Amino acid sequence: MLYWALVFFVLALIAGLFGFGGIAAASASIAQILFFIFLAVFVVSLIAHLVTGRRPPMA
Repeated sequence: MLYWALVFFVLALIAGLFGFGGIAAASASIAQILFFIFLAVFVVSLIAHLVTGRRPPMA
């Protein structure tokens, strides 16, 4: 999912460079939404791993 956020970000940069304002704004907003979804999924999985993934050290 982070890959697609980066793809839309690059697309927004290229479109903005060539002056396509509508396409650049749409791509930037899609990239921003995908990035925040990725960030939320990452935080949830990190918390889940910390809660359930720890094992006691071997003696």
